[in-house]
Amino acid sequence: MVQARWRTAGGALLRVVVVWAVSTLTLLALAGILPDFQLQSDDGDSITRTAVTAAWGAGAFGLLSALVWPLAVRALLLVPALVLGLLAFFLNGSLLLLALWLIPDGRGEAAPENAVAVAAVMSAVASATSTALAVRDDNAYRRRLYRLAGRSRSAPPALGPASPPGTVFIQLDGVGHQVLRQAVTDGVMPTVAGWLASTHRLTSWRTDWSSQTGASQLGILHGSNHDVPAFRWYEKDTGRLMVSNRPASAVELQRRAIARTGDGGLLTLDGASRGNLFSGGADQLALVLSVSARRGRRNRSRAGYVAYFRDPANAVRTAISFVAEVAREIGQSTRSRIRGETPRVGRGGLYPFIRAFATVVERDVVVAAVMGDMLGGRTAVYADLVAYDEVAHHSGPHSRDALKVLERLDRSLALIAKVADHAPRPYRIVLLSDHGQSPGETFESAYGLTLRDLVRAGCGLPVPRRAQHTPSGAEARGALRSAVHLPVEEGREERPARTSEPIVLASGNLGLVSFPDVRYRMSREEIDRRHPALLRTLADHPGIGFLLVRSERHGSVVLGPAGAEVPVDDLTDDGPLAVFGPGAADAVRRTDSFPHAADIMVNSAYDPETGTVHAFEEQIGSHGGLGGEQSEAFLLSPRTLSPPAADGSRPVGAEEVHRVLRRWLRESQGPQVPVQEIPPRPQAEEAFPAADRVVPDKHG
Repeated sequence: MVQARWRTAGGALLRVVVVWAVSTLTLLALAGILPDFQLQSDDGDSITRTAVTAAWGAGAFGLLSALVWPLAVRALLLVPALVLGLLAFFLNGSLLLLALWLIPDGRGEAAPENAVAVAAVMSAVASATSTALAVRDDNAYRRRLYRLAGRSRSAPPALGPASPPGTVFIQLDGVGHQVLRQAVTDGVMPTVAGWLASTHRLTSWRTDWSSQTGASQLGILHGSNHDVPAFRWYEKDTGRLMVSNRPASAVELQRRAIARTGDGGLLTLDGASRGNLFSGGADQLALVLSVSARRGRRNRSRAGYVAYFRDPANAVRTAISFVAEVAREIGQSTRSRIRGETPRVGRGGLYPFIRAFATVVERDVVVAAVMGDMLGGRTAVYADLVAYDEVAHHSGPHSRDALKVLERLDRSLALIAKVADHAPRPYRIVLLSDHGQSPGETFESAYGLTLRDLVRAGCGLPVPRRAQHTPSGAEARGALRSAVHLPVEEGREERPARTSEPIVLASGNLGLVSFPDVRYRMSREEIDRRHPALLRTLADHPGIGFLLVRSERHGSVVLGPAGAEVPVDDLTDDGPLAVFGPGAADAVRRTDSFPHAADIMVNSAYDPETGTVHAFEEQIGSHGGLGGEQSEAFLLSPRTLSPPAADGSRPVGAEEVHRVLRRWLRESQGPQVPVQEIPPRPQAEEAFPAADRVVPDKHG
């Protein structure tokens, strides 16, 4: 035991000495290259004296980085993430200037701009050297990456190769079954292709009518997405606007799911939740929206940021990649405009920064946290990578831009698989998606008016001459705001008056129309009496596929073009729903049973020949309703696990996927333990009332 401790201490000391030596050489090289950076007095010094000066500077910089940087990171996380990269550079440069000032006899000197560059190179070289040395020592490498997960327990459990395997669920947000198959065929994702050819099986699963992350992930992690009709919806009984990517709404949705199932979620047994909307009952949380509204010590939603950026090299590397991604998006957007590519949506404003956050910052932090979870021996990990979904919304699901994102995600998967070799227990990696995306020109671009305009025209209300667009970025925008503890912009959001004017909401190509002055779900007959032209205006529009509305005579009915009308109880996958494929009738029937279904549920038209839909918001790759690839998600699972369905069929609905994942966890280590404590209902001030009588998209 004593000998082992001395060996460990000796190895650590050796690594410190080697990193110090390499940093010293790097500092000497930079002093010779940069004109305004010197390590000698004005009269010149001997080589030995200069080397000693460099050693002083390298040692002081390393010590300051180790002591000051972790404390500074916590302060940096209080400012918007969009300036975090710049602050990382300036802080690193300031630490180098301070280190040079500490050198005896004042021999160290650097211009501020050179200090930033030198500090960045020094951090990268020191980190690379330390990592290279640690890789040869499994225990050291494990401890280094283990810290990235922000552990609360003091030591990992005693595990070994014979221990029950852990399970890592990686969700590729928005990647449809067809997109994944094509990416594998085209060589875009070689890591996934290798799994599929050797160890894994690929299965598609069909989403609910609400084919979006809020409904899918709530069902997958908590076993119930009952009464989640869309990404956002208006609740007449409370007067609230529920938005899946708002913290208070996520808290309430998670509370409702736990109350309905009586169970804490998929991850209640030694689980970790990373980058998700909901916790899944995990005790280790990072970047989880449903806990980001909390304050105090119990809020660990940003622990992954603190742990990741504690290493200055991580901050520098991610900051450089962030800037490069912003430039990449600006270049791609400019090229698209010059070429006149269609369909196309606006990609200006803050979008390049939101995209960079999703494709760089969120990806790096989540992947690092997953690596730490594996090296810490966690039993179950569920992580969401939103990069593809964010880019596909604006560039298209089959675009070159989106495929490049898939290439980078594949490299992240390869890294996770490689880290599994250093984990204290075997791991099974399950890859899955929450929905796909369907391409298509927006409703407004195709027909010259928004769904809001069409509804108001059908009601005989004034239609604004110019449509008001809201900013894009769904999951990524919510994750960005919660990451830096910025409050949701509630100033414009007031509880709407109980007037007869409609509230119109959108979730991709799914629209919801509600009349707030009627406290119950209005019937078709009542709507016809109030607005005789509305329902037929909507149903007969070429950009709309069908409507769902309650009927006093038939319970509820689906209305289609040319006067088509079918009671929900008689629905089949033929008739008005034929083009939407098998399962559409059951999906509509289920949503009709939700207490908070809108007065009028509107699904856009779908062209089965082109696979296109019309989003009611500014997206050329959309999801949220029925039609095409958006409803076709995937499960890529190890063949050592049982098939998703014994009869070879595919799962239908997120709740069934939850049951499949539960079974796989039981096959590995036994049943999960239900959580005992149910989160409290959020206070009234945490609610999100509708800001206007029309909220045309889901991006807040």
